[in-house]
Amino acid sequence: MRQKSTTMASSIAAHRLHQRQEQAERSVLINCPHKTSEKKILKFLSSHGDINKCFTYESYGMHAVVEFASQDSVSSLLDGAGIPSNNHESMVPYKSRLMTLRGLTEVTNQQSSKLSHPQTTIPINELIQRLSQEESIDQQIISLTEAYQLTEENSRLRFLVCSLLKDIAAAYFPECSIKPFGSSVNGFGKLGCDLDMFLDLDGISGRNLKMPKSGLTLEYQMKRATSERGVTQSILTVIGECVDQFGPGCVGVQKILNARCPLVRFAHQPSGFQCDLTANNVAMKISELLYLYGQLDPRVRHLVFTVRCWARAHGVTSSIPGAWITNFSLTVMVLFFLQGRRPSIIPTLDHLRDLAPADKSVIEGNDCTFVCDFDRIQLQNNTETLKLLCEFFEFYATFAFSKKSINIRKGKEQNKPEVAPLHIQNPFETALNVSKNVNGTQLERFVALCQESAWLLQQSDNTVPKGGRTPTPWGLATLLLPLQVAGVKSRKKRKREPASERIKGLLESLKN
Repeated sequence: MRQKSTTMASSIAAHRLHQRQEQAERSVLINCPHKTSEKKILKFLSSHGDINKCFTYESYGMHAVVEFASQDSVSSLLDGAGIPSNNHESMVPYKSRLMTLRGLTEVTNQQSSKLSHPQTTIPINELIQRLSQEESIDQQIISLTEAYQLTEENSRLRFLVCSLLKDIAAAYFPECSIKPFGSSVNGFGKLGCDLDMFLDLDGISGRNLKMPKSGLTLEYQMKRATSERGVTQSILTVIGECVDQFGPGCVGVQKILNARCPLVRFAHQPSGFQCDLTANNVAMKISELLYLYGQLDPRVRHLVFTVRCWARAHGVTSSIPGAWITNFSLTVMVLFFLQGRRPSIIPTLDHLRDLAPADKSVIEGNDCTFVCDFDRIQLQNNTETLKLLCEFFEFYATFAFSKKSINIRKGKEQNKPEVAPLHIQNPFETALNVSKNVNGTQLERFVALCQESAWLLQQSDNTVPKGGRTPTPWGLATLLLPLQVAGVKSRKKRKREPASERIKGLLESLKN
């Protein structure tokens, strides 16, 4: 039964990706007067054609995403949109599908606010209250996933932002495409996560055409560069400059071209997304691999969401670059843990590669091959519940980080190939350590938090405490409360307090 459902999920996902891109091409993003009713927006825009979907949200003001049934309707809307007058002659009139709607009267009641779709996660205190009302740890984990995962509307908005950026890039690179990757599409993204975008030039017609002697070749052929990296840097330089000068709503543009993977970073104010544009093909394959793992077994997504939320609540991860463990590293650690269960819950990457002899994929010299057909993957019969979360914490509380490396290609511990506090092998670029930035202090803190969290879960009796309207946090909810931990050695010496006293102390710290 599981095989059939995952096969269906795979084919639906491929169709869904293409469908999302088509929806984005027929969509516009509109800045609306505050508290304008959705009914008035639809009435005004429907004069240009039938509308399939419309929703509103708040980000530096009220915005509406409107998907028309036809591309002609978008053209009609653009043709009827005026360019605002400006006293400065040096202003460049750049047209885009990001527009401002003026002249509609505002509503006086608060009904319109109910139509606004949130684009960020709920506050952590509200999440703790929600989880405390659940009847089992399994249900708590499922509830957390539902509260944090990307919504239908947020996914549409991400594809639309990519489509808007493609309009800018296509002026220089016709037929290019810009696609979301990473957390936006791999199934593990939460509301508010960054938008990673991939510039794809491989779809340009004529690129792989074998020309006869009398055939035509285009005169815009690329000028020579010293390396493929140099080509990427040149392309991103041009696009970055265009986004900076002409991209509506794009602010804080940075061209980070000397990084290992050159990229353009900027904030897209109308959507509220922090955006990174790159041309890294390997990153796209990693997104596909993570999506596959997430679809093989629902426990994968549930555990990843829970561990990521737990890590952010305790400062294990951060949106600011530094010595912290990243969300990607945490995801790989969850996969590695699930591969090591007996029987294993998910297969190793090497096994997925062996199942795909005809689907060989080599990108920049890296073997990125893995099976795409779910029918070829035979999962073992592991029936463990989501109490796996406690096992996860116990596993890494005692893991030999000083000697061993985490490697999902093999699914078992490997000797460290380099001196680093934490070594997690990149799934495809195997010579790289994706956690090389993590220092010893941060790793020790992670281990101590795993010890503390495993102990807290062991104290739970899996029943909701009896009480008033706001039940006492229990189970997973206690893991999201502030925890004061020291180094690993000092934690071993401290005497354990009774569970009731520890939870009481945690509640007091939350109030303070």
